[in-house]
Amino acid sequence: MACETKTTCPYCGVGCGVIAAVDDQGKVSVRGDPDHPANYGRLCSKGSALAETLDLEGRALHPEIHGQRVGWDEALDLVASTFQQTIADHGPDSIAFYVSGQLLTEDYYVANKLMKGFIGSASIDTNSRLCMASSVAGHRRAFGADTVPACYEDLELSDLVVLVGSNMAWCHPVLYQRLAAAKAARPAMKVVVIDPRRTATSDIADLHLAVRPDGDIALFNGLLAYLAETGAIDENYVGKHTSGFGEALLAASRGSLADLSDATGVSGMLLRQFFRLFAQTEKVVTCYSQGVNQSSVGTDKVNAIINCHLATGRIGRPGMGPLSLTGQPNAMGGREVGGLANMLAAHMAIENPDHRERVQRFWKSPVIAERAGLKAVDMFEAVADGRIKAIWIMSTNPVVSMPDAAAVKAALEACPFVVVSDIQKDTDTARLAHVLLPASGWGEKSGTVTNSERRISRQRPFLSVPGEACADWWQLAEVGKRLGFGPGFDYRDPADIYAEHAALSAFENGGQRDFDIGAHAEIDAETYDALLPFQWPLRQDGSSAPRFFADGGFFTADRKARFVPVTAPALEEADECHPFTLNTGRIRDHWHTMTRTGKSARLSAHIAEPFCEIHPADADKAGIGDADLVNVEGANGRSIIVRALLTERQSRGSIFVPMHWTGETAPSARVDTLVSSRVDPISGQPALKMARASVTRHVAKGHGFLVSATRPLHLPFAYWSIAKAEGGYRVEFAGDPPAEGWDAWLRRSLQLEDHHESSGYMDQRAGDHRLLAFEGEKLLAGLFVSSSPVSVSRQWAVDQLWQSHSDRSARSMLIAGRPAAGRPDKGAIVCSCFSVGINQINAAARGGCRSIEAIGVALSAGTNCGSCRPEIRRILDATQPVAAE
Repeated sequence: MACETKTTCPYCGVGCGVIAAVDDQGKVSVRGDPDHPANYGRLCSKGSALAETLDLEGRALHPEIHGQRVGWDEALDLVASTFQQTIADHGPDSIAFYVSGQLLTEDYYVANKLMKGFIGSASIDTNSRLCMASSVAGHRRAFGADTVPACYEDLELSDLVVLVGSNMAWCHPVLYQRLAAAKAARPAMKVVVIDPRRTATSDIADLHLAVRPDGDIALFNGLLAYLAETGAIDENYVGKHTSGFGEALLAASRGSLADLSDATGVSGMLLRQFFRLFAQTEKVVTCYSQGVNQSSVGTDKVNAIINCHLATGRIGRPGMGPLSLTGQPNAMGGREVGGLANMLAAHMAIENPDHRERVQRFWKSPVIAERAGLKAVDMFEAVADGRIKAIWIMSTNPVVSMPDAAAVKAALEACPFVVVSDIQKDTDTARLAHVLLPASGWGEKSGTVTNSERRISRQRPFLSVPGEACADWWQLAEVGKRLGFGPGFDYRDPADIYAEHAALSAFENGGQRDFDIGAHAEIDAETYDALLPFQWPLRQDGSSAPRFFADGGFFTADRKARFVPVTAPALEEADECHPFTLNTGRIRDHWHTMTRTGKSARLSAHIAEPFCEIHPADADKAGIGDADLVNVEGANGRSIIVRALLTERQSRGSIFVPMHWTGETAPSARVDTLVSSRVDPISGQPALKMARASVTRHVAKGHGFLVSATRPLHLPFAYWSIAKAEGGYRVEFAGDPPAEGWDAWLRRSLQLEDHHESSGYMDQRAGDHRLLAFEGEKLLAGLFVSSSPVSVSRQWAVDQLWQSHSDRSARSMLIAGRPAAGRPDKGAIVCSCFSVGINQINAAARGGCRSIEAIGVALSAGTNCGSCRPEIRRILDATQPVAAE
């Protein structure tokens, strides 16, 4: 009988409830929690595959110093003594913590307390700076606090949902499915997507506004002016609960519609449609995400959106309000405890002397940071120039994810002391650690996370902790004790930390701050363990509210919201050398740098290698064909190699490259090496979606595809990408052939033995090589090499790894690269949840399945997470029904 544990998904900020079941043999399965109010049982493809990511391959299991295994005492003593000496020699600002939205709130709280309250520096920042800092800054400017006023239910209660810079279908799939279901139930509901790309999210859009990159401010300024011109301003709300409307309206003066069309890249007809729809619809929710935040003017974009909601009074009431969609599972929890360099715990302000005194008094700490610390980009620049001598990096991979990532790598290589806490030991960042500390992972650790709608949920353990891995909060507390701060870090368990966090939120609050969970200030371990998901605030008197600001009550000195005058940035002049705008982001089935999702063969099946989306007209002009390899060069002179994906979903003049691939999975494809360190001057958030780039065809002497039962040890090619596959691995590569010859390279790289049977085919003139290796009936390797991109069906070849090959006559079909009788080719995977390929969907469509629902009945595709439904629709649209005879 399986033992079940209710916990929370470790991926995006939706915060889905998960039920993990462990059977008598220790096998784990997961399903959505039908009682959790974030997802009501739904899970996306990543959440559905969580059980496939729990193996110990590559895990950090023991503390290491310079790659050598040591005990915890030796490792922590070195960390503490080095920090202590560095502080004595160079001051507290010479050490830094770089933490993560992957941490639990309790971990985050202890890190913030140790750095700001006991070491006395604010040199702690987080990878949430890369995804949500502009939302934080915009909220604080408008509301006086980092308050998200709306909740998920508003998506279903709204009559108009505006999605800005958000590919919700891929990045927040469960919310997308909630929205799609609401629209299906109420067809009169409207959805507008504002995005330079026509993403999968546009599948349910009534309007898609292909706004030019960074054209959002002009768009929403134009909307604000239109609202004023047409009498759609809620003058009562504006007069009673806000200030600065006149200045904001003056800044938003839009000129002619033609001017606005030039500034936004959107036709006047579509602008008028959108403006009228917004003005005439009372219940409006505007969701925004990384397309808004990851910009050098991200904070102004946030305030341009908020200005329109304040002007119409559409905030804090059911079905209306601005809603920031958080990127990481606990970016919100980190913000609550002051994880950012410019904040204090419990949403208190580091620049406020009363707040600093209050926090120091509560913590009974010897010091308190008196000024904001360095934000992420500035922090790594300080590592590079020597101002920071020691850094502790927790649960994140900045060598891949930071802008100008190659410079970050160089900075860490030169840093005198680098400590890394992580669950994996071979990440691009962990390899640079002087001290590596093994952390417990999802399913092993205990704590809380907060999602995008301010809902706090528990992550509970259901697995034993492997090796000597330990919780991040414990590591931090132990270092705190070794630094002489014992009483402040004498925690027994996460419940102790959570209770202290809750007590600080209520300490001398009196309703003057938004974040307050004082009802849990005296919580014990048993009650903490049984904690149900809830939204803050939850004050000591038991009062709560799902929304903020319907009746004002903002967290400014006069309790009024601030309109923020914002102006659209000037149009960037074309760069002849780097004519494209490079947009980076996520894909459907992978997460961040793939340390977790990369373990799942199912999640790698849909998109297995890095790519560059480019409009066909732009590709044709550059002489680039579909599936060609291309060089993408940034304005900093660095370049990467990825696969070209030609699609009219991409706007002309723009390209999109995902950010997931690393030195472990595709070393020539680390896209953030191309992105400059330009940041929003207010939030410090980098402009990860606005780099300049050029794209040219990459010419290689040879191209290859390999399926193998084991991971190759040696890939001496200019380009290669490796992904987990059922039964082994799949590798794409291109470059010069190995000097030793293909057969010798394959045997050495896969460590094949003499008794392993092999067969092959070679056409020296055409540059074709086909090599197979078997152990009995099992395929160990299939290598396909050609002078041009290999045409073999990838998924079919991958499927051969787990099939029996007893029929020797059929092996010749493997060499030929095409299916034998009875072994059909399902084609490229479309539905990851059920491993359904495009050929299967096409066959079902030809057989009479002409709707997504019919495909679901026939193949199950699209019936679990639903993320593949837009792609299924495109396949059906391209498949003509068979004419009746």
